Amino acid sequence: MEDKLPSDRAKATRKDLPPIALLSDFGSRDHYVGVMKGVIAGLAPSAPIIDLTHGVPAQCVTAGALALRESWRFFPRRTVFLAVVDPGVGTARRAVAIETAAGARLVGPDNGVLWLAAEQAKVKRAVELDAPRYRLARVCDTFHGRDVFAPAAAYLWRGVALRAFGPAVADLARLDLGAVEQRARRLCGAVIYVDHFGNLISNITREQFEDFAARFPGRGVSIKIGARARVRLARTYAQSAAGAAMALFGSFELLEIAVRDASAARRFHAGAGTAVEVNIDR
Repeated sequence: MEDKLPSDRAKATRKDLPPIALLSDFGSRDHYVGVMKGVIAGLAPSAPIIDLTHGVPAQCVTAGALALRESWRFFPRRTVFLAVVDPGVGTARRAVAIETAAGARLVGPDNGVLWLAAEQAKVKRAVELDAPRYRLARVCDTFHGRDVFAPAAAYLWRGVALRAFGPAVADLARLDLGAVEQRARRLCGAVIYVDHFGNLISNITREQFEDFAARFPGRGVSIKIGARARVRLARTYAQSAAGAAMALFGSFELLEIAVRDASAARRFHAGAGTAVEVNIDR
C-alpha cells in the first residue's frame, strides 16, 4: 500500500511556519519564477514564500552562491532555500537537497551554488533528487526549477524525510572563490561579485586583511583596483565625499571598492576577475 504523504494542514494554524525562500537568475520579465511559485502553492499551499532574489546575473553560479551564503542565517530554522542558477540544466549534473546542522535546508543543482551556504551551515546529510514521486510527471530538460526543484522544496517543507528523495550524496560540488596570496608587501585577491550599486566585492576577508596589516605595524595601507587606481580604507560609504572612491568592509565582511553616490564598476571599468591588491605604504 502506498505510504501517505505528510500534510501541511496541521501546520497551517501555526504562527512559526518557516518559509520557502527562492533565489534564481530568472529575473522578473518572464514567467519562470511565477510558475515555480504555482507548483509550490499546489503542493504546499500553507507554505510562506519569500523571494530572496531573482536578480542573480545570468548563469553566474558564484554570485548566486554568495547571495545564498549571505542570507541563510537570517531566516528561521527549517527554512527551505530553493536556489536555481543552473547553466548545466539537463546535463549529468545532479539535483540535490541538503540538510544542515544549523537547520537550513537547501535545494538546487549540485554545481556549487549551494556550497558556500552549506559549508557555513555545516552539511548534515545530502541526497540526490531522483525519486519520480517527488517531481512533476513530465520533466523538461531545460526547466528543472519548475519540474524538479520546486516540487522537492514543497515536499521537503511538508515533512517528507530527506532520505525519501533519493540516494545519499557524499561528494557535493564545491565552489572555489579563488586564492588570496601574500607577496612581500602586497595582499592579492580579485573581485568576485558586483552588486546593484556597482560596488566591487573582492575575495579578501577582513581576517586576511587584518592579519596582513598586523605584519607591518605603524604602516598605512592603500588598495589598488585593476592596474592603476588606488583608494584608501574607509569605515562607511558616507565617510567619503560625493564621487570619491574608497575601500571598506561591507555586510559581506569582504573588502570592497565603492564610489560614493556612483558605481565603482563603471568608474574603474571593473568586474568579476579584476585584480584587487592591498599595498603597504613605504
